[in-house]
Order: sequence, then C-alpha cells, then structure tokens
Amino acid sequence: MGKRGSRSKSQLLGCLTKKQKKHLRDFGEEHPFYDRVSRKEAKPQTCQLSESSDTSSSESEAESEPEQVSGYHRLLATLKNVSKEEEEEEEEEEDSVTHETEMNLEDGDGDISEEEEVETESADVQSSVASPADPEGKDGHGPPGTSEESPEEFTDAKHESLFSLETNFLDEESGGDSAPKASQDPFAQHVNTELKEKEVQAVATNPKTTHQLKWPILGEVVFSSKFRKLETFKPPKDIDLKSVHLQKPLESTWIKTNSQFLSGPQKSSSPFTPLQKELFLIMNSYRDLFYPERTALKNGEEIRHVYCLHVINHVLKANAQVLGNNSRRRSQKLGVGDDDDFRDQGLTRPKVLIVVPFREAALRVVQLFISLLEGDSKKKIIVSNKKRFNGEYGSDPEERPPNLKRPEDYEAVFVGNIDDHFRIGVAVLQRSIRLYAPFYSSDILIASPLGLRTIIGGEGEKKRDFDFLSSIELLIIDQADIYLMQNWEHVLHLMNHMNLLPLDSHGVDFSRVRMWSLNNWSKYYRQTLLFGALQDAQINSVFNKYCVNVQGQVAVRNVPMTGSISQVLVQLPHVFQRMEAESLASVIDARFNFFVNKILPQYRDAVMSHTLIYVPSYFDFVRLRNYFKKEELNFTHICEYTQKSGVSRARHFFLQGEKQFLLLTERFHFYKRYTIKGIRNLIFYELPTYPHFYSEVCNMLRATSRGEEAAWTCTVLYSKYDAQRLAAVVGVERAAQMLQSKKNVHLFITGER
Repeated sequence: MGKRGSRSKSQLLGCLTKKQKKHLRDFGEEHPFYDRVSRKEAKPQTCQLSESSDTSSSESEAESEPEQVSGYHRLLATLKNVSKEEEEEEEEEEDSVTHETEMNLEDGDGDISEEEEVETESADVQSSVASPADPEGKDGHGPPGTSEESPEEFTDAKHESLFSLETNFLDEESGGDSAPKASQDPFAQHVNTELKEKEVQAVATNPKTTHQLKWPILGEVVFSSKFRKLETFKPPKDIDLKSVHLQKPLESTWIKTNSQFLSGPQKSSSPFTPLQKELFLIMNSYRDLFYPERTALKNGEEIRHVYCLHVINHVLKANAQVLGNNSRRRSQKLGVGDDDDFRDQGLTRPKVLIVVPFREAALRVVQLFISLLEGDSKKKIIVSNKKRFNGEYGSDPEERPPNLKRPEDYEAVFVGNIDDHFRIGVAVLQRSIRLYAPFYSSDILIASPLGLRTIIGGEGEKKRDFDFLSSIELLIIDQADIYLMQNWEHVLHLMNHMNLLPLDSHGVDFSRVRMWSLNNWSKYYRQTLLFGALQDAQINSVFNKYCVNVQGQVAVRNVPMTGSISQVLVQLPHVFQRMEAESLASVIDARFNFFVNKILPQYRDAVMSHTLIYVPSYFDFVRLRNYFKKEELNFTHICEYTQKSGVSRARHFFLQGEKQFLLLTERFHFYKRYTIKGIRNLIFYELPTYPHFYSEVCNMLRATSRGEEAAWTCTVLYSKYDAQRLAAVVGVERAAQMLQSKKNVHLFITGER
C-alpha cells in the first residue's frame, strides 16, 4: 500500500506545473482555479508532498512530525520565511510557464498560465472563427466551437500583454492627443454628451421630429431625432483633413489608401470623392445613417473605404484617451485627482462591430485597416497571425469555374471566399494590429449574422454569450440586403441583444467606466451605419426601431422615377392585379386565397403550359407546393435546398413541357442566377425583393423563342403594402396611380416596336 500510495503521489506531482507545486507547498492544497481546467468539480484535497519533490527546509522539518500542519499555519510560516530571492525565482517560473503556454497553445496541449486561462474562460463561449471544414458550424445547427473542443479553432492569446489597454501607456512618438478638446473634436463631443433621466424617459413618448434637405450627391436626406431640438446641416463645398479631426497617422495614410477613387483635378483638391465627403460628414457627426443605394458593382468599395476610415479613427481616439489617462494616473500621486476625470471606457472592451455577409468582405476590411495604419511609411506595422488570416479568409482563383457566365452584379457580390459563418476579433494599439484576438480583448469585431447567432445562442441554451455586445459604440451593417437572402432573423436576434448590461464584470475597472454606460444608456450613444442596395420595409423597420442615437438619425430617401420594367427587352403584356388586404398581418393569407381562387384557374388549362411561378418567400413556396401536391397538379419545383440533380431534372421537364408549372424561389435565383428556358407564361406571386430581378426573369422568355411571342403573358400580384417594391418596378408616379385607382387591374406592354 505504501508503494502504491507514493506512486500515486508522484504521478499527481508530475502533472503539476512549478507554479502549482509552489501553491501546494505554501497552502497545503491545490488552487481551486486549476480544478476547472479538467471541467470536473472537485473538492480541494489536502495532500503532503514527498521528499523527492521540491520542498523548503521548513516543510522537511514538518514532515518528521507525526502531526499534520494546517494550511493556515503553513501560510503564516511561509509569509515569515519568504525572501527576496524566492520572489525573483517565482517571477522567473511564471515567465517560463507563460512562455511554455504560448508555445503549446496552438497545439491544444500544455499547461495554461493564470492570465491566459482567465482570458480563455471569460471568452469561453465565443470562438473567433468557424472552421470551414466543420459542416455543423457552416449550417449553423451546431454550437459554436471553443479552442478546447475544436483544435482547428484559433484564438490568439500570445500577445495579450502587448495589446492590453490596462498595462500600456501612450507612446508620444506615435502621436495623437490623449484627450481631444471637447469643443472641437466630434468624438469628444459625442462621448461627453450628458443625458438627463427625464430625457431618457421621454424618448418613449416623444414624437419624432423630421426635416428633409436636398444634398448634391446623396439627394433627398431626412434628418430625424427624438432628443432635444433637431439640428441639420448642409455639406460644405470643400473640406480638408484637418477640419475632420483625423487621428495620426490617418491624415497621411488616407490619401494614398483612397487614391484609386480620386482622379484628375479632384485628386489635388479634395481627399474624398463627392459621395465619400457627404457620407463621412454624417458619420463624423456621430448620427445614425441609412444609405440604401450601396451596390457592389458601383460604389461598394468606395463606401467601404470611408467607413473603415471612420472605424479606425474612432478606435485610435478611444484607445489614445485610455492610454493617455493611464499615463496621467501613473504620474499622479495616489489619492490626488477625481476618479470621474478618468472615465473613458465601456463595460467591455469591444467598441466596434462590423457585420458583413462573406469572408471576402471581412478580408477586405482588415486589409483596409492595415493600409490605413501603414500608409506609405517605410516602417511596416506589426500584424499578428496575418498568414493564418489570409489562409482562412482568402480564396483560390482556380476554384471558380472558368466558363461560368453570370450577370455583372452577381460576379461583384459572389467574389472570393463566400463562406457566411465566421467571426474574428481585432485589437488595435497605436501602430499594431492583432488578429484573432479574444472577443473581450478586441477593439473591433468582424462577423456575419450567422457567426454571431451561433455564439449569442437562444433562451434555454447552456452555452451562450452576448456580453461582448454591451459596450458597442459603433455598429456597421454592410450589404444589409444580402441578409434578406440569408436569414433576416439573425439580424433581428443580434439587434435585440445589442447594448444590454453584461452578466459578468469581465475584469472591468468600474472607476474607469463612463456613467452613461453604467446607467445602461449605451444604446443612446451607439452610432449605427446601415448600408444596403434597396429600400425595404424590413430594413427600414430595423433603422426606425433600434436606432435611437442621441445625435439623431439621417436616412437617404430617394424615390425611383423610372423603375426596372424599363429594362424588359421582350415584347410582353404585364398585367398587375391588386388584391385587397385589411391589415399587414392578413396579407399572406389574402395573397394565397387570391392566387388560388382568381389566378390559378386561368392557368389550369393545358393551353397555358410552361408557366413559371416566381415566389420570393420560402414559406409561401412551401404553402404553394403543398397545395399543388394536394390538388395533384402537374408541376415541378426548384428552391435553394434542391440538389443539383433535382434542379437539372426540373429544368428539363419544364423545357420539354412534361411539367405544366414550375415553382421557383427568389433565393434560388439570387444564389444561382440560372436562365430558365421554356417559359411562356410568367406569374409573380409577389413583387421581387430586388427590382432588377423583375426584368431579369421577364427577359428569360426570349431564351427559347419559337415564334410563340404573341401568346406570352405576365401576371403580377400586389397590394397597398407593396408600395416600395411596386415603385421600384414601375416608377413612383405610376405606382401612386395604381394604388389610388379604383381599378384593380393595370396593363403595361413592353418591347413595342
């Protein structure tokens, strides 16, 4: 028994680090912190070390005594006998353990030092990147992986001290003022704005005041606010970089980064394009912004450049303020000065959240960050884990089929790596960038809605975390229209969890937290920038409901004058049939009943074969498919979940006339953009989300024209709740006439000669 007991003790000691042995030696028990590494709850056990272990002289004497010394008395004896040499040895041991941990962390093995374990534990539920090889993560059904569960997950914990805001100070050589003057700098004015309790309570009942202006480039701009007096402004003719209060080194790096959009005389006169100038003036005033004319083909990159400038400018100013106050606190004597002078942060570190649909967009954003911090200086900035990032977020051009012919806008949207499940933390400190930073050590979070949904989780789930959203000061939702084609519920779920009080403190120094953050008023200080390609009721709803910035809101509201019907090239009669609905909630049932009772009987005849039914909503598609099966109609269907072989069969049967009807979802058309051949009769069950899809689908009729052009038909269903989509298709003036007219049927003919 004695040999077996000594062997088990030696095995126990062999798996301990030097730091754990020292704690065991000093206190007579293992530190409870290390019990959580194995994920097993175990009671602290008092054990005695053998003579072979590294013991002190006082402990060897204690072993000769038959009586066991308590941990408390051992602690007292240790405190008396600790010398300066032992303290130095302890520091060396901690450094060696930290170094070993950093070397072994990527392999998933090795002991974890105390600082890194706390960081890993606080950000346990969040994984910064979803592995592309993980099918569960890709589909969004599995829980988000952690660095312990999935060895392919990677969170950079090596550079924690280098990028920590608490332990660093302002570098005078890098430039930047620690505290910009509140009277001039928009950032300082915004964060120093003081709200009163009465103002916050009145927001729920205050009517929104609006004022509309005409800007040279943006067009019709609507200012609105629920706070105080509404303030508006018009853009000046010329602006220089000094007047917009850019933090160093952005004044010098921005011109080079943005040079691709500047040409001719414009390059010398202004650092911004006309569109960028007006957008940045609104961003820099810290108002919420909704810009619904961002297209990947035309101005997408131009807008990405300007919001990345705003993000880096905001983060550099915020971090400079924290580092500057660190220096001031270090230079001041203890007890001198007011703690309120140093309130410069939120409850958690992440300040900016950028929501983008694909990894390619995240790659371009990070590349812009690097370019803005580096510029044309000879000294390269430090970018940790850049090679890994390029490997996971980049793409191989050879993977794309060479003969794939798609419209230009499709090529612009689906370029590069189009994986839609990812999230990554980025820490910025002066002229260094840390990629794959743990969320609670990050300044900027870049993620897709699906990537955020899998970490936020839902009610009842054990593994969920959304504390990192508690202090977001700048939210950017780019390409919002694409989320309508992915899953809009993920966006709503995200907005419902923005700026909530965190459930854990995450090691925050409450004496440094701003009062409006402690008061749970962060949502009134959050700036939201919303960019999309179209005016849509669901996107408008998010902007109107969740954007309550104290500085006010700005929305661009240009109305389409012509409509996409002018792009239809085939000679085709378009019959628009208006259906009546009592309320918005009853539209879905009213549309189904109208289609089944009024429209479908006209197409049941065999003469009306080759009928394509375009269905924007997947739920409507399922309802129609079930009805067609119940009625035993001769039909086939294609949706975004149909396998490639099923798509080929359905297209073949429809072209040959073996199937009379083809049900087609809008999301399938969005992701594939196939040309459906054999269409003679076209039914739009609902107006398309994207107006140019209307002309694209109509132009498919000419793909197999065999002289039956005279028999082609097109029927469109709409209601008064489809006003925005109707205006985008037929133009605002015609849409107004159609909605106000006493007649329910309107006819347009395109392609007349």
